[in-house]
Amino acid sequence: QLQLVESGGGLVQAGGSLRLSCVVSGRAFSDINYAVGWFRQAPGKEREFVASISGSGRTTYYADAVKGRFTISRDNAGNTVALQMNSLKPEDTAVYFCAARRSNWPETKDYEYSYWGQGTQVTVSS
Repeated sequence: QLQLVESGGGLVQAGGSLRLSCVVSGRAFSDINYAVGWFRQAPGKEREFVASISGSGRTTYYADAVKGRFTISRDNAGNTVALQMNSLKPEDTAVYFCAARRSNWPETKDYEYSYWGQGTQVTVSS
């Protein structure tokens, strides 16, 4: 069983940056490879994939909408996965969730993930 807690959300102007963190607890993060993904959900829209990273940290995937602006990384020693978001746009406004799955492979579909955090709000003003 894993627990995930996101932090780092807030209000930022367009063009600005935010760094989201996801702390994973419940068992040693590095004992079994857990892939972690970030997803987001804007008001009135379906949840969508943002980025994911393998348990080893060697493989990452990004949605086209964030490629080149967002970077996902993980620190297994610190049980933390980060999402660095640069050049933010108003359309990035959403609640951001981190999720984990019991596999090394970083999937892009939300139904592949079993463990979810509560989410953190990101608001980008124009």
